[in-house]
Amino acid sequence: MKIPKRIQPLIEDGLVDEVLRQLMSGKEATVYVVRCGSEIRCAKVYKEAGKRSFKQAVQYREGRKVRNSRRSRAMEKGSKFGRDEQENLWQNAEVDALYRLAAAGVRAPTPYGCFDGVLLMELVTDDSGDVAPRLNDVVLTAEQAKRDHDTIIKDIVRMLSAGLIHGDLSEFNVLVDSHGPVIIDLPQAVDAVANNNAEWMLERDVNNMRNYYGMFAPELLETKYAKEMWALFEAGKLTAHTELTGHFEEPTEEADVDSVLQEIQDAFEEEQDRLARINSSEDED
Repeated sequence: MKIPKRIQPLIEDGLVDEVLRQLMSGKEATVYVVRCGSEIRCAKVYKEAGKRSFKQAVQYREGRKVRNSRRSRAMEKGSKFGRDEQENLWQNAEVDALYRLAAAGVRAPTPYGCFDGVLLMELVTDDSGDVAPRLNDVVLTAEQAKRDHDTIIKDIVRMLSAGLIHGDLSEFNVLVDSHGPVIIDLPQAVDAVANNNAEWMLERDVNNMRNYYGMFAPELLETKYAKEMWALFEAGKLTAHTELTGHFEEPTEEADVDSVLQEIQDAFEEEQDRLARINSSEDED
């Protein structure tokens, strides 16, 4: 097939030998099947910011840091240089996340590097060597659903323990090979500590998985893994090996509104006293 413009430099540098076919085109990238020597891999070509249909990038970028202060200031100002740097940060987020997931023991494609907006990574296949299907294209038995759901929950726990949340996890971002589910598509992965949206993104990811697998094993619909793991994470008690129960007791005690209002009033009065002392000191001078 005709070599895509963004992959041409990788051909010239010997990183890719041949583009075999387009695999899919999504909201933020187009993926091609490529040959690298004797290996068949995939090349994910990120779309330019103006051509992406991923509309909530700001929510996902929150908490992502750059060490270079000049670049950071440029990104905050929104200059052309800053926009270019923000784009580089977005494109490299997935490869960084994939390396961190590999270190944490999460099943995800093996990355081979990101080169000018093109991510080279493992092509996940089935036993026949064909591209592994997405979860939404697979019909499961109740036992398979429960087993694979357990695998996904354990991988989400490993991710969270490593400080990451997928942020867009659903049946469309999971492949299924002969060993079970493989998590894909991570350019929007968020920092679990630095991103203010982390909790609800985690809950959405976990509940998306619960609801999908629950179509085949309805008992899963009663589980509350998201709340359980977040409570443990906030308390500093979650590890990669934490065994969850799927149960979570919501707090039952009502908020003591009067006590909170009294604390606010006390703090206000203390501040007024402080200002009064400052003013009195200035008058004496």
